[in-house]
Amino acid sequence: MPTAIISDIHANLDALTVVLADIDRRGCDRIHCLGDIIGYGPNPCECLDLVIDRCDWSLMGNHDFAVLFEPTSFNASAESAAFWTRRQLENESNADVRRKRWEYLGNLKMRQTAHEALWVHASPRRPINEYIFPDDVITAPGKMNSIFERIGKRCFVGHTHVTGVFTNEPDFYPPADLDGVYKFRDDEKCIVNPGSVGQPRDRDPRASYAILHDDRVEFVRLEYPIQTVIEKVKKVPELSDFLGMRLLEGR
Repeated sequence: MPTAIISDIHANLDALTVVLADIDRRGCDRIHCLGDIIGYGPNPCECLDLVIDRCDWSLMGNHDFAVLFEPTSFNASAESAAFWTRRQLENESNADVRRKRWEYLGNLKMRQTAHEALWVHASPRRPINEYIFPDDVITAPGKMNSIFERIGKRCFVGHTHVTGVFTNEPDFYPPADLDGVYKFRDDEKCIVNPGSVGQPRDRDPRASYAILHDDRVEFVRLEYPIQTVIEKVKKVPELSDFLGMRLLEGR
C-alpha cells in the first residue's frame, strides 16, 4: 500500500489542501507527517485539524515544540509567529476542540519506527532540531557518518525543507538527479527528505511531498495559490510579510 509522506506544513492551508487532494487522487490511504504542522503560516488551527483527521500519525517538529513550550533560538519573525500561533489555539471558543488540539500536540512523538525505517523530524541524533543540509556531505562528513551510524537501513526526515536523498557514500541527490524516483538498494543506507508542503526552500515554490512504495520513494511537486497565502499573511500584523513573500521564490 503506497504511503504519502508530508512534512513542514507550517500552517499553509492552501498548500496542504492541494497536497491532500493529490494524495486522494493517487489512492494513498496512509499519510505520515514528519512534523512542523504549525508555525510561520496563517492557518494553524485548520492545518492541525486536517492532520489530526487525515494522518496516521505525526511527529514533533521544532515549531510544534515552540508553540507548546518556548521558541528557543528562533529569529524574530519565527518567534512572533510562534506566539501568535499559540494565541490562535488558546482563543478557540469550543473547549472540546481546544482540548483536542492541545492534547494532540502534546502527545506528538519525537521518533517513530515504521516500514523498516526510522522517522524523525530533524535527524537521528537530535530528532527535533538538528539540520541535515545537502552541503554536509562535503563540509561535514564526520557528522554524516555519525548520523548514518544511528540508522539501520532507512530514515525519513524533514526540517530543512529541501527535497532529496542522502546516501552513506556520503552523497546527496535532489529529485531532478533521480528522475523523481529513488529506488532502494540493499547495499546502501539512505535518508529521505520529502521536502516541505508549506514552505519549500529548494528554490522551487511548488508544494512538495513524497510517496513511499515497497521498493522506492516517489517525489511529487504541486502548484498551489501562493498569492492567496501571501494576502493572508499580510492581514496578520504578527506575521512578517517576508513569511509570505518568500513562498514565491521557494526559499
